[in-house]
Amino acid sequence: MSQTSNPLPRQVADAFVDALIALDPITGTFLGDKESSGRLPDTSPAGAEALARLQRDTLAKLDEAERHPGADSDIERRCARLLRERLSASLAVHEADESLRSVSNLSSAAHAVRQVFTVTPTATEEDWTAVAERLRAVPAALEGYRQSLELGMERKLYAGPRATTTFVGQLGEWADTGDGKGWFEQFAASGPGALRTELDEAARSATGAVVALRDWMRDVYAPTVEGAPDVVGRERYARWVRYFNGTDLDLDEAYAYGWSEYHRLLGEMKAEAEKILPGAATPWVALAHLDEQGTHVEGVDEVRGWLQEVMDEAIEKLDGTHFDLAERVRRVESRIAPPGSAAAPYYTPPSDDFSRPGITWLPTMGQTRFPVYDLVSTWYHEGVPGHHLQLAQWKHVAEDLSRYQASVGMVSANAEGWALYAERLMDELGFLTDPERRLGYLDAQMMRAARVIIDIGMHLELTIPDDSPFHPGERWTPALAQEFFGAHSSRPADFVESELTRYLSMPGQAIGYKLGERAWLLGREQARKRQGAGFDLKSWHMAALSQGSLGLDDLVDELSQL
Repeated sequence: MSQTSNPLPRQVADAFVDALIALDPITGTFLGDKESSGRLPDTSPAGAEALARLQRDTLAKLDEAERHPGADSDIERRCARLLRERLSASLAVHEADESLRSVSNLSSAAHAVRQVFTVTPTATEEDWTAVAERLRAVPAALEGYRQSLELGMERKLYAGPRATTTFVGQLGEWADTGDGKGWFEQFAASGPGALRTELDEAARSATGAVVALRDWMRDVYAPTVEGAPDVVGRERYARWVRYFNGTDLDLDEAYAYGWSEYHRLLGEMKAEAEKILPGAATPWVALAHLDEQGTHVEGVDEVRGWLQEVMDEAIEKLDGTHFDLAERVRRVESRIAPPGSAAAPYYTPPSDDFSRPGITWLPTMGQTRFPVYDLVSTWYHEGVPGHHLQLAQWKHVAEDLSRYQASVGMVSANAEGWALYAERLMDELGFLTDPERRLGYLDAQMMRAARVIIDIGMHLELTIPDDSPFHPGERWTPALAQEFFGAHSSRPADFVESELTRYLSMPGQAIGYKLGERAWLLGREQARKRQGAGFDLKSWHMAALSQGSLGLDDLVDELSQL
């Protein structure tokens, strides 16, 4: 978009992205900005306040931009609405000092510092020179994160003990991956010989910073937060719900919806389990049978290749029938997640110019034998037609939207809702007729319904309904939540434990999958009713995937009008 003396909302949004990259080179790297490769952000309280100043300044510029001619067009209006909602939600989190107690097994400044290396360019010696510079920046970044937590301690703003203990363990894995070398040293080992000394020294320094942070977390922070609550309460939870979902949610209605989905899915699972193991006491007995006797993929390299085939097959069968995909959107890669990751698979979008493709990541958790039922619908979710098709399409049409709408303006519940909708779509289209795969899909759906129940239930300490088969009338606690989740999931115990820690340390995020799916389904149904016989699902999909991100408050409205 060309710049004018009277910038419109999309120009304000894109100027924000440019300024954000200057403050946060991790975001820059994920967007494909080569100049970011050698730097890391200021993770101290001063860095958080600098970002907040940028957000406040941008909101003021947006106020002005919305008064200019042309700002009321649909494309400008949609961008302005997203920008205002996202910046306001982020500022609310900042002003509550949440960054001063940000400890998680999945999402923290420290996790971002490590993860960015997995997408930093490494094709040339010049790339590796930037990697060495970024490695040298790790100690300052981890020290800034420690300073933030230290200020939180002074203000008696504590992270949960459970997340803290888990994070200390993760830092130990990053410090020593099993061969006496840290993760950063292992990463740097594949660099060119001409930079060997420089890379090794920088990587050892990064590992030393990980060790120092681990020791401080273990010896100072963990004893301080011992006895603090792992749950956040209604006020903090509502703030995080807005941040992750883009809506001021009726939490009690959402909790009831989670239970209604639980009962519906349980009935479907029992019917499908009967086809696999007649007379099974529960669907999870049938799933345990599949763990031992069902279809498997043997070997880590083999499962990576098999997952690639799952996505390639989905692209071939969906493109031209239910989606129209640009050639660069058709490219997506399957990879194995680095050691020390959380247990759940995840996805990283392509760079803005598609020089780095979208990537799905599988944490193996030490396994070498992988049940098929557990992976098929998950890769429809993470890859195609899930996260990859949505987020790569946003990049593809970014010039028609704004860079902001296609990248950093993403609302978690929008993206996770689409990915869960994608799983259901594949079931609707007949890709999951095999009983193993369909029961695995229903198990994954049940996991998302259980997330709504326990995430809201334990953080708000709600009562379990009288018609529940599980501890009716009792109040939720993290211990009960873990028991419930384990009893209603095929996942192994270490996955269940990792998930509960994630929900406790990222309150309000996990509910966005099921609530986001509900929004996508409602928007589709309303569009179908509005268009009648003229409704075309492929056209609706492409229009829906080309409108950029929106919070759940706005998503149904926009989807209904497509």
